[in-house]
Amino acid sequence: MTDYTNKVILITGAGGNLGNNVAKRFFALGANLALLEFDQKKLKAVASQFEGSDRVKGYKVNLIDNNSVTESIKAIMSDFKKIDALLNIAGGFQMGPKIEDTEDALWEHMFNLNTKSIFLTCRATLPYMIKNNNGSIVNISARAALNGKANMGPYCASKSAVKTLTESLAEENKTENINVNCILPGTLDTPENRSSMPDANFKNWVPLDAISDVIIFLTSENAKHITGASIPVYGQS
Repeated sequence: MTDYTNKVILITGAGGNLGNNVAKRFFALGANLALLEFDQKKLKAVASQFEGSDRVKGYKVNLIDNNSVTESIKAIMSDFKKIDALLNIAGGFQMGPKIEDTEDALWEHMFNLNTKSIFLTCRATLPYMIKNNNGSIVNISARAALNGKANMGPYCASKSAVKTLTESLAEENKTENINVNCILPGTLDTPENRSSMPDANFKNWVPLDAISDVIIFLTSENAKHITGASIPVYGQS
């Protein structure tokens, strides 16, 4: 397993189920963690697990506001001096009506959460990675990025945009020693998903550790020559 001692890992959506899991996994590998989260209560909850450690700092941020993102990245650079990996885990899902009945607000909400947030964090972080001639970026897309589904148009389109944005970022930075990849998860096994789909077969869903395993690999030296990839992690479904 790669030793992440002295590595700085930036995690967006750190207060969510997957973000929290990823944070604990990287901390156990010796990494320094910069935890970004909009919800102050969630940020305090995830940071409290590492209380007393000078390897972890939390930052409240609005990921769809350029000034907020830019200032947060500057604060991370001031505190840690570098960013070795950017993990864009923040995002969201919402079912909708058919496209002809979809309001602008839902379309914009999905693209803000899932696509604009990644655009802004990458734009703010990349200059520091390029200057350091090193870095890894992992974006969370979705299985739904590959095929449109009924009543999920805004979500599918926004996650498809994440996949395409990942490919563009990879092409632009392949000579900068920066690899950029994304993961296409199936249904994640979270308390919220179990509550909303109580009759589903949870054994078919993707454990959070399975996604964290792939993220750890993609940010390791073993994956340095993998860039522009979309990795499917569908579980048994």
